[in-house]
Amino acid sequence: MEFLTLNKIDVTYDKKKTVLKGLNLEVKEGELVSLLGPSGCGKTTTLRVIAGFIEPSGGEFILDGRNYTKVPVHKRNFGIVFQSYALFPHLNVYDNVAFGLKLQKLKKAEIKRKVEDMLEICGLSEFADRFPGQMSGGQRQRVALARAMVIQPKLLLLDEPLSNLDAKLRINMRVEIKRLQKKFGITMIFVTHDQEECFSISDKVAVMNNGLIEQYDTPENIYLKPKTEFVARFIGFNNFIPLKKQSGGIFITERKELIQVEQETKLEEGLGTIRPDDILLADETVSENVMNATVGVRTFLGRSYQYEVDSTAGKLVVNAPIGKVYEPGDRVRVQLPKNKIIIVRKSM
Repeated sequence: MEFLTLNKIDVTYDKKKTVLKGLNLEVKEGELVSLLGPSGCGKTTTLRVIAGFIEPSGGEFILDGRNYTKVPVHKRNFGIVFQSYALFPHLNVYDNVAFGLKLQKLKKAEIKRKVEDMLEICGLSEFADRFPGQMSGGQRQRVALARAMVIQPKLLLLDEPLSNLDAKLRINMRVEIKRLQKKFGITMIFVTHDQEECFSISDKVAVMNNGLIEQYDTPENIYLKPKTEFVARFIGFNNFIPLKKQSGGIFITERKELIQVEQETKLEEGLGTIRPDDILLADETVSENVMNATVGVRTFLGRSYQYEVDSTAGKLVVNAPIGKVYEPGDRVRVQLPKNKIIIVRKSM
């Protein structure tokens, strides 16, 4: 049985704009699940439904066997970490972390023990008397995490919590979040638009588009085996060739090129996609999935060159080592290794 279930959730604003459309999601206890997607895809709205800030117009939210769809925010006992930290500026670190425990009306001795333990775990003991305005962004984010976790929530929700930090701090904090999540076994829902951040900490990833989840899988499967054109484009594939199945693993392009694909798929037609790094510039000894092409634009990437080429299967983007440089107009042979081609559904 799943710990968290969103079942056919609908959210409509002003009875006109539909933001979530029959969204389904299942999360196991102790998992860290990220909602990934571009601005406006519905990921923050989904988090707000779970938090209780938005009541859905349809569907239900079940947590640990209980229907939470209409439970008010203050009765959900969820931890929430916001993008802006949302710390109380007039309270020091100790009192910020203790705030939720005081609302629970615990005894002073128990509050003291729990706060001091959490400050030590989060590396904040020496900052207990400081105020948020006296701390760095990374330190404030750790305070926000400590405050959310000290109440021992059934669920911890994080809304783009690292987006205000610089690159180095983001890396450090995502390691910290994963460490604390595993230590306490807390179920977490993490909203982000940053793929690297998402893939580095998540057990599962829900890639969202236009109010729906397009793919829900492990980070490895989403990165290596996208199911749809949208997911593939979002995670960095940028070569797409319309294909129709002929037989077995043989497909044909619109320009009548035959392409062999190792992947097993039930799709009779779709888009063959391949990353620029996986396309090879082939010599005369290679024949499988090779086509003639003419070099167009060349871009220097530092460790490699990127070429836009016009092939017999259409325009392709190819990344190649800097050892040999091709000029615009040069004729080349490009190979699409059959084990690197993924067949995905076309986006509507």
